[in-house]
Amino acid sequence: MGSASKEYGFLSEIGLTSHNLGNYVGGKWLGNGPVVSTLNPANNQPIAQVVEASLEDYEQGLKACEEAAKVWMQVPAPKRGDIVRQIGDALRSKLDFLGRLLSLEMGKILAEGIGEVQEVIDMCDFAVGLSRQLNGSVIPSERPNHMMLEMWNPLGIVGVITAFNFPCAVLGWNACIALVCGNCVVWKGAPTTPLITIAMTKLVAEVLEKNHLPGAIFTAMCGGAEIGEAIAKDTRIPLVSFTGSSKVGLTVQQTVSARSGKTLLELSGNNAIIVMEDADIQLAARSVLFAAVGTAGQRCTTCRRLLLHESVYDKVLEQLLTSYKQVKIGDPLEKGTLLGPLHTPESKKNFEKGIEVIKSQGGKVLTGGKAVEGEGNFVEPTIIEISSDAAVVKEELFAPVLYALKFKTFEEAVAINNSVPQGLSSSIFTRSPENIFNWIGPMGSDCGIVNVNIPTNGAEIGGAFGGEKATGGGREAGSDSWKQYMRRSTCTINYGNELPLAQGINFG
Repeated sequence: MGSASKEYGFLSEIGLTSHNLGNYVGGKWLGNGPVVSTLNPANNQPIAQVVEASLEDYEQGLKACEEAAKVWMQVPAPKRGDIVRQIGDALRSKLDFLGRLLSLEMGKILAEGIGEVQEVIDMCDFAVGLSRQLNGSVIPSERPNHMMLEMWNPLGIVGVITAFNFPCAVLGWNACIALVCGNCVVWKGAPTTPLITIAMTKLVAEVLEKNHLPGAIFTAMCGGAEIGEAIAKDTRIPLVSFTGSSKVGLTVQQTVSARSGKTLLELSGNNAIIVMEDADIQLAARSVLFAAVGTAGQRCTTCRRLLLHESVYDKVLEQLLTSYKQVKIGDPLEKGTLLGPLHTPESKKNFEKGIEVIKSQGGKVLTGGKAVEGEGNFVEPTIIEISSDAAVVKEELFAPVLYALKFKTFEEAVAINNSVPQGLSSSIFTRSPENIFNWIGPMGSDCGIVNVNIPTNGAEIGGAFGGEKATGGGREAGSDSWKQYMRRSTCTINYGNELPLAQGINFG
């Protein structure tokens, strides 16, 4: 690792050094853009250097990708599935190293880092099965001797722009399915997690090379907004999948729509857990802790609003306050740590500013509320007592800040849940079938994920993941999400010798 410290020695096991080319373009590693240092959020010290992509690198990559698309879309889908299976095996062989890197560079605790890489492996397995099930329909034709059917064909190239908080899982949800559907992938990882982008891509590249396939089938670039804008504007990319803030997502959507392209958006969440008077209080309290403190509150599915029935309000808060005081804050790679750092120094400043705004709007800090002194980006897990009418409750503060809100009736709880612009995940804790079925029905939660007696986070890959309203409406991973990565043709075939409508007309 050159001058890098001993604790980073494991990085050589996944092909990383102290100075890395950040772009896999046309089957080659290169970089002609800015040189950046990636930082460890636990101490803000450099881990390694990365050379980002220039716009010339990008153009070179897209030209090669266009050519590779012609090859890849003609490979039979089950064979494409086998390539994705091999990618999954390559990730399995480096699971612990990749998980450790993810914790080091992003800041989530080691169990979460390894769990996230495992999720990509699981997505590979899911996609292998899917590669034999990309089925269309045969539709009865009203005309004699005609057959009507649906064909699903690849789009060609899918652009994937991922965020720092799930720097490889979100790639997995998109790329595994996009690849088996016959698309090439152009990936721009988050600018602050370039080592994960490079390490993942190296494993994919090895699989493509081993199978004598064009490396440009999977094109990856480290870079900032300039590369993201290039992807959004590029007419060669029919679908752009973007994960990030609602504000940036809206800009991406407008740019892509202006060229008649399609977007798949995974944007902000402002997720609520409702605890009814008949809930299992201990189960609810444990779930809230996991959902509000995990990943230092930087999941899109983090629980940000805790809606407590007035009869259990004090009891639930008492349990939470006790457990919050036991949360071990520290180095995410150390055993026993439950709360790692926020991702950047800017995130820490946003937390401090956010607490001031919350107080100015009548919020009362019940526990936490302060940044931890020292070199890393650590903050205290925080619970705030506040009115559901406060404007700040409708915004997403990307930190471990939980709002405690009181309600009287089920209908009031649903109204509070649905009152925010975002619509990603939601959960209710109750034993009542009436509450459960109303909650998942048309007058219940307006979110894409509607849970009962489990937290807002921890979605399984078998279901479609995504949300409504300002969350963007995109769906990734399971169910029939694959249809977004393909184009559908309705085909009518006349296998008889005459057109029924043309009888009695002489064409000479």
